[in-house]
Amino acid sequence: MSFPLDGVSLDAPLLDGPRLRPKAGGAADSLVVLLHGYGADGRDLIDLGNAWADLLPHAAFISPHAPEPCGQAPVGRQWFPLTFRDPHELPRGAQAAAPLLRAFLDVELAKLALPPERLALVGFSQGAMMALKVGLAEDLRPAAVVAFSGMWVDASAPHPAPVSNPPPVLLLHGEDDEVIPAQALFGSAKALAAAGVPVEWHLSPGLGHGIDDAELAIGGSFLAQSLGGRSHGAR
Repeated sequence: MSFPLDGVSLDAPLLDGPRLRPKAGGAADSLVVLLHGYGADGRDLIDLGNAWADLLPHAAFISPHAPEPCGQAPVGRQWFPLTFRDPHELPRGAQAAAPLLRAFLDVELAKLALPPERLALVGFSQGAMMALKVGLAEDLRPAAVVAFSGMWVDASAPHPAPVSNPPPVLLLHGEDDEVIPAQALFGSAKALAAAGVPVEWHLSPGLGHGIDDAELAIGGSFLAQSLGGRSHGAR
């Protein structure tokens, strides 16, 4: 699962958004990239970095704005268009948007002199789809992927291809999600496990399409565990 970068320049970031420097000061030893949902922008998730700063005091956080204006809302951004009518638009859209996001990650890691093993991807809803799409690419292998209220878009394939050397994945979902039904959690977890991905999941009772305090704590602990045990220079 690789993404051609033809026509995508790595000379400068192609996406940008709110950033947080490491709480402890000094150089960052890891990078957490926060990918917002459909119709939002980078400001929607950057506060997750503040919530996790004590757990990851040496991490830098960035929450890039998606590349396109949202087609179904007067404000906000989208990683790819949604018509809510085409059953194939999720895998096709995520595949099309992946090279731009991957180019951005390469630039940001180079700026911090960090290897991919010091990267964690966190996404919400459509951003979770992008985190899983790019995070499971065979040529990236980040430290971890955390997906809130989303799904693995490649789970719809009859027999998902095995993922080579995958990162650990955490799926979190609200039991009462009115946008992406909770069944997507179970379908994604089953397909990821079948593809050889180490996957954990958590279902939040009574939660709709959002992130609650319990999920915030679980996600932060997962990131700290995934990033804390790796040395800066490991490859």
